Amino acid sequence: MEDLDRAAGEFLKAIGNNSLIAFYAPMGAGKTTFTTAVCKALGVQEDAISSPTFAIVNEYRGGKGQPIYHFDFYRIERPEEALDIGLYDYLDSGDLCLMEWPENIEGLLPEETLKVNIQVNADGSRTLSWDA
Repeated sequence: MEDLDRAAGEFLKAIGNNSLIAFYAPMGAGKTTFTTAVCKALGVQEDAISSPTFAIVNEYRGGKGQPIYHFDFYRIERPEEALDIGLYDYLDSGDLCLMEWPENIEGLLPEETLKVNIQVNADGSRTLSWDA
């Protein structure tokens, strides 16, 4: 857990001012686990964090009161479903948007979205990579 918390802190430093973060990874690779660690690093109470699989989006408050939006597009079958929840209101807010299963709304993602790949290594560890 310590390594995960450290990785989340390092990730936040590395991404700079990027507020639109899309996590690409296979099922079970740890998207929700890592998103939880990122939210914790930003001061969100851990017991407030849960996967938004059914709600599509959860809103959290960071330690400074800032909104953080956590999306799970796994159940989205048509991009219009994301538009129905007011997707662009969230994405245009300037607040941190952490997105799981972004491939289901790929055509709706703004150009400035940071696309992060989570790779599961043979030893069970994970590697995060993205284009700066």
